[in-house]
Amino acid sequence: MRAILKREFKSYFQNIIGWLYLAATLALYGLYFFAYNLSLGYAKVSYSLNAITFLVLITVPVLTMRSLAEEKKSKTDQLILTAPVSVGKIVLAKYLAMAAVHTIAMLFVAATPLLLLLFGKVPIGESYAAILGFWLYGLLCIAIGLFVSSLTESQVISAVLTFVFLFMGFMMSSVTGMFSSAGNIVTKILNCYDLVTPLSSFLDGCLSLTGIVYYTTLAALFLFLTAQSIQKRRFTVSAKKLKLGAFSAGLSAVAIALTVFVNLFAAELPSTVMELDVTSSKLYSLTEDTKEILKGLKKDVAIYVIAAEKSADTTVSETLKRYEDSSSHIKVEYKDPTVNPGFYQQYTQENISMGSLIVVCGEVSRVIDYQELFETEVDYTTYSQQTTGYDGEGQITSALQYVTNENMPVVYQLTGHGETELSGNFAKAVEKANVTMQSLHLLKEDAVPKDAAALIINGPASDFSEDDAEKVRTYMKNGGNVLVSLNYQADGEMKNFASVLSEYGVTRVTGLIAEGDSDRYYQNPFYLLPDVASSAYTSSVGSNYIFAPYVQGVSYPESSEDITYTPLLTTSDSAVAKADTANATTYAFEEGDAKGPFTIGLLAERQKDGETNGRLIVYGSFDIFSDSADQMVSGTNSGMFADVLSNFVQTEDAAAVVIPVKSYETAQLVVTAFLGRVIGLSILILLPVLLLLTGIVIWAKRRKR
Repeated sequence: MRAILKREFKSYFQNIIGWLYLAATLALYGLYFFAYNLSLGYAKVSYSLNAITFLVLITVPVLTMRSLAEEKKSKTDQLILTAPVSVGKIVLAKYLAMAAVHTIAMLFVAATPLLLLLFGKVPIGESYAAILGFWLYGLLCIAIGLFVSSLTESQVISAVLTFVFLFMGFMMSSVTGMFSSAGNIVTKILNCYDLVTPLSSFLDGCLSLTGIVYYTTLAALFLFLTAQSIQKRRFTVSAKKLKLGAFSAGLSAVAIALTVFVNLFAAELPSTVMELDVTSSKLYSLTEDTKEILKGLKKDVAIYVIAAEKSADTTVSETLKRYEDSSSHIKVEYKDPTVNPGFYQQYTQENISMGSLIVVCGEVSRVIDYQELFETEVDYTTYSQQTTGYDGEGQITSALQYVTNENMPVVYQLTGHGETELSGNFAKAVEKANVTMQSLHLLKEDAVPKDAAALIINGPASDFSEDDAEKVRTYMKNGGNVLVSLNYQADGEMKNFASVLSEYGVTRVTGLIAEGDSDRYYQNPFYLLPDVASSAYTSSVGSNYIFAPYVQGVSYPESSEDITYTPLLTTSDSAVAKADTANATTYAFEEGDAKGPFTIGLLAERQKDGETNGRLIVYGSFDIFSDSADQMVSGTNSGMFADVLSNFVQTEDAAAVVIPVKSYETAQLVVTAFLGRVIGLSILILLPVLLLLTGIVIWAKRRKR
């Protein structure tokens, strides 16, 4: 077998076919690699691989057309039938020789993510999952081509039929979708010959064990059928030989049925076992918070997807699989609007987008519009909407909490003193936490309402009245939770507002903080990038930045009998608080300024009988909770706000869980135009031409002998 493998492998490089396969693969891959990765700066090679999926339908027939058809035409196939090596080993040797040619091409491709590392951060896991999937896809196509080659003695017919077989597999998903959008047992069986859908999981950043099982079992099946195709030539028309032929046909039928069964079984296994998420942002994985909620779920919940299963968003479908596999109480159903156009009207009278979700538990439901599943922002260079994040888990988990929890907490947002209303991502965080947000004007109330889970005082611009301040202090004394942000432009000393902070021994530091350490600010010393303490109130920040513009510091006692102080955000020692910013001549220390370090985010917790009885969190700037600041750090500020909210707001069942948006964005590669052209043209033209010329020279020399 080794001798046959060696001979076959050499034969592909002693004529032009092997060199042509390498050149064609690298040339077309190089074209998209140059366009997507080098010119546009995309870090994922999966874009380029996805673009050349169709190429295999053309190159594989050329590679496989002569493998057995030529043997049959030249009558050397008789040697196979009489060789001391089994037919199976001969078929395997021929297959491995072609697989080696394909593998060499993929090794060139596998070097490109490492090349991109020279220009920035590359999602290595996603890149090599995509390359693995494409390699397996090519190996299966080669096995199909080898089988077709065993059916005919014409290389041309072999190439054409191989293309037809591969094209059928390429289009199978679309074909079965026309038969049944909802899917049935027939379409499931036909989809066992869907060559492309398993590849999608790899290209999307999943190491799919289901895909590996699919490609390996189907390749093994076609190799087995190839061996049976060759074996049948031994049979004559005698009654005895007909029995052997019937046995071979029966064995082939069993092999096909077994392959179908194995793949149907693998498709039913939990995605949590069969799909390994290797995306850099763990796009498809469920967080521990969501897993805890699903583990404690006691009510049955139906999630309806307003789309045909075939046309549903693949990212959303992958996420829903993990919900369904993680809890027996979750059931996902796809409702094709062309079949049942009025289904969603049972739950909402508003128009919703295709692909929207409806989460239902008993009589309670929540509609998640498809647009809410993705975070977008305007790219002002092209004035177009760009998808920057995926919020599928956040929205679905929020909806699960909403439909299964009976008591929704209320958070009040104070008004009447020039406070800034929360909006954008911060308002979404409140909604995702299943919190009812209400405005509170203390002039109209005798006290802070008893149902207040928390009170938000966001950047008051004018002082409180004595009565307002007393109502807030009373709420705090009774164990209330308060989130305060400061406004450096506020009027005067604001003594009554200061009395609210002093309830926990906290005071404002006079002046606007200028950071002296260039690593701790962005562009302007007043635009701080503070140190973030590790805490439950900052858990979503991780190693990312918080953007804090125009900040004041807060001071607090070194010790207290009943209050525990935890700094959440701090500046460096080089920071100064500029007492008079209007007349300041430098960002450095001047007379009258205060020296750092400063605390600009503080948690104060009052203890009573060994338990927490009220919290105050103070941030040095209300601009921290603005969308403009949040966008500077890709949503980290709103993530921290969600952490605070989830710790403040608790129901009888569990603390409110807010899952942050998962970023779609990867850092753009920085490739100079000249270097991009040099590398791109080398892969696109130079290397393929060299390979092709080498093949032509070797082929020409052999013809002269």
